Parts: sequence; C-alpha cells; structure tokens
Amino acid sequence: MKTIHKYGICIGFLVYVFNVGCTNLDEKLYSSLNKENFYNNELEVKQAALRPLTHMQAWLAPTGQSGYYYHAELGSDQLAWPQKGKHGYDAGDHFRQHYHTWTINELRLRIAWDLMWGGVGFINAALGDIEALDLGKVGMTEEKRALLVAQLKVLRGFHYMRIMDLWGNVPIVTKLGVPLNPATEDRLQVFNFIKEELEANVDKLPLTTAQTVGEVSRAAGYAMLAELYLNAEKWGGISLWDDCIKACDEIISGRAGGVGGVPTLARDINELFSNRNASHTESLFQFEFSRKAGFAFDWGGFLMGYDNIREVLQVGYGGWNAFVVIPSAFDAYGDKDLRKKDWFLFGPQYKYATNIPILGTEEWNGKPFVYVNSIRRESLGDLNSVGSMAEGEENSGARFNKYKSGVLSDPSYMENKYIIYRLTEIYFNKAEALMRKNGGKATAEAVDLINSVRMRAFTASDWPGERYHLDDLTLAELLTEKGREFIFEGKRRADLIRFGDFIKGSWWDHIPTNDANKEIYPIPQGHRAINVNLKQNPGYPG
Repeated sequence: MKTIHKYGICIGFLVYVFNVGCTNLDEKLYSSLNKENFYNNELEVKQAALRPLTHMQAWLAPTGQSGYYYHAELGSDQLAWPQKGKHGYDAGDHFRQHYHTWTINELRLRIAWDLMWGGVGFINAALGDIEALDLGKVGMTEEKRALLVAQLKVLRGFHYMRIMDLWGNVPIVTKLGVPLNPATEDRLQVFNFIKEELEANVDKLPLTTAQTVGEVSRAAGYAMLAELYLNAEKWGGISLWDDCIKACDEIISGRAGGVGGVPTLARDINELFSNRNASHTESLFQFEFSRKAGFAFDWGGFLMGYDNIREVLQVGYGGWNAFVVIPSAFDAYGDKDLRKKDWFLFGPQYKYATNIPILGTEEWNGKPFVYVNSIRRESLGDLNSVGSMAEGEENSGARFNKYKSGVLSDPSYMENKYIIYRLTEIYFNKAEALMRKNGGKATAEAVDLINSVRMRAFTASDWPGERYHLDDLTLAELLTEKGREFIFEGKRRADLIRFGDFIKGSWWDHIPTNDANKEIYPIPQGHRAINVNLKQNPGYPG
C-alpha cells in the first residue's frame, strides 16, 4: 500500500494551514501511515490538499534552495553571484548562469527540476486521493471536495507555468506514476493544458479575502491567468492581450475579491514588505511564513552579506554573501528614487542606530565596511575597471533590503509573508497589454496605471518631474521601470524573454548570446538517463 508520507502529508502538520510546512526533501519518517488509515475527517483531507503549497516555498521563494528563484534571477540583468575573493566560485555554477553558458549537467538545475516536479507529484497524489474519497466516511460535502479539487488544479497550472517557463517542452502528467516514464510534449501543448486548467477552474475558487490570501483563491487564479496571457506570444505563439486585460480587470475591479473586499495599492514602497504585511490590501497571493510558528521566511542565505550584517540591522541572521546587485542595475535608479535608498544596503555600514562603523572581515578586514557599486578588486587598487564575475570582494555591489524583518526585540520580528502576486504587477500587466495592442505606444490609461504605482517612489515635491507622459513611457522604459519595481521578486527572467532582451541584451559583464535556444534550459541529463522518453531541448547535446 502507498504511504501518505511520500506524496502528501507532513506528520504533525498544524491545524492552521499555512503557518508551518516541510521544506526539507529528506524528511524523517516517523511512521508509515498509509492513506487508508489517514483520511478520517475533513481536517485530514485539507492537510493532504495543502501539502503541495507548503512544499512550493522550497522552490519558489528565495529561502536557500536552488530552485526557480535562483534560475529566474541569476541569468538576468539585475542580480549576480560573483566570486568574492576565495568565496563563491562554487564550481563556476553562478558564472555559467550570468554568461548563459550552462550545460546539461547543472546540479542546481537538476535540484530545481526535482523540487518543482515533486510539487506536481504532491498535487496529483492529493487529487487522486480526494477525488476517490468516500465523503460519508470523512463527513465532507461534495461542494467542499469540488472546491479543493479546483484549488489543486489551479495550483498544478501554476506549477506547470513555472516549469514551462524554465524548460518549455516537458511531459504533461495528471495522475501519480501514470505513465511511469512520460514523454515530452511540445511547449504549445503544455501552454494549452495550463490555459484550459486555469480557465476551467478559476471561477470555482473562493473569493480572495484576508482569510484566503494565503490559499489558492480567485484573485491569485486571475493573476496566474494574466501572466499566462501576457506571455502567450512567447509561450503559445498567439496574442492574448484582450484576455490579459480582462483578467487584470477581474482583479482591479474587486470581482475576484481582495483583502478588505477590493485590492488597493500600498500607500508607500515599504509597507507591503514589512514584518507586519499579513493580509495587506495589495497582496493577492502569499506564503504564510511565520517565525512564531517555526516557519520563518529566511531570506538570509542568498540575499544577505556575512555575519557582520547582524550588527547593522540588529537581527539574528547573516548570509552567504551570495547575490549582489550588478552595477548597471543599480545605476537604473535615479538619485531621487526612494527605492534606491530604502530597498538596498549601500554605502558605509554602521552598527544599528549608531555612527559606529562595522568592520570588514575579508578583503577589508578591520577596516570600515562600505558597499560599493562595483565588482572589482578595489582593495588592491583597481578603482576604474569594469570588473568581472571573478573579481568581487566582500563589499562588492549593493545588497538586498527590500523585505525588512525588524530588530530582534520587535514582537513581529521575521513575521514577513512572502508576496507571490501583488496588485502592482496587475497594473503593469494591464499597461503592457494596452501598449502592445496599441503598436507598442502608450495609452493614457497605461500611463495612469504606471504613474499610480511609480509615484510612491518619490516625494511630493520631486514627483512632478518624475511622472511619465505619453511620449516617454515606451516599451523599453516600461521594462526598465518594471525592473526597478520588482527587483528581488523572482520576476525578471520571464520579462526579459518576453521583451527579447534575454538573449539580445547587454548588461554588466554580460554580452548577448543571440541564441534563441537559451530562452529555455536543457532537460537535466541525469533525468534523461532515467527516462528515455524525455527529449532534449533544441540547441543542447543529446
């Protein structure tokens, strides 16, 4: 008999659905509970249905695993993981991402494949079990089962959308283990499957509210559809700009619900990412991380510097000094832009609430520590070169400060929720669709949409000189502004590909490949060795 442990349940899963979960794929097996003995009541059914969502944070959020987030950011034009002295070369993994020279044997890509397809497996297992339930035995109505089934199918569509984004041509599997070695389908078939899955189920989802914003609710479903339609030319070979606009309007109007009834924008650039961002009116879909529940959103690994940063922020976490903002991305912000000041650690760093400098520990050991907008050997006197991925130092590049945990003594310390979709993204999606329909030129509505979110990044006195007009909101400027707004949010790769800049664009220490095959990753060779029916993507050996 199949055990619940492998495909559906974390033993000891807490009653409130999203406050805890399982992130370690090597889970300790405390029992061999089989499904025939598990589904005894409605709570246990919900636990099975929610397991795929708790697993999703392991590959989607920047919590330290080499999943979707790693690949969405490090091949793009904003973040990099350069070598810093003796640290961070890591067999050249991050260099190959930055230069688009990855191979079919990338370990981190294989980890991403395992994590993301593992999520599909959890969903298919839960769907198979729940659809076969004897409802009388568990005391559950058909309406509640139908709701869980719809949520799982939409969540599966989201998984497939991210899988398709990375690999393009992949199998379509809707039953656990059937077939055993599924064959590759072309990207158009995968796109159509996702489209049908979402469209058939989105209106069956519960309205988004403060209670459902951490679940697969209707605004989340329409946000997925808006993203799918926005990328339809690249992913499916068809233009669906009107469909994108309609999906956005379902959210903007409040017909899909929202925290407080109708979604509304955050008043400033920081409140949505604060440690009190639970049930924010701009959030459409979020991970319910919680330190108090033992499941904190720990962004330290990828995004924070070494342990000396603890004294700067008065926090209990340091990091691997991994991701940095590349110089050309930091230069994209004007000096009046509040995001440049508030979302990054930059310049001299001081002990919290003092003017006492913190000190370096590597190249700048014992000297005042200053984050600089360069990636080169300044400690050795190089103050003028462009630098390279191999020439970083401990202080190279501006650093992450978008989500703020609060200090250790804050009662809400590290209570941050991770935002997957927010209303600002819907404004950008609708504005882009309007411009694409208009031959790439801005419309008055598109300008108003972007201005309504951009204005938060400037003081009232600076805003008149910073607002967009019909003649200066070009598609190229829209892409740049979207980069400024969504930096660190795992969105950049898909945007660059849609605009044609992923393979044709130049940025710091990166020259274009002009190779369309690099818009999707290779199928990991180790998995092709296991499943002979997986066809390698074009342009890669095998």
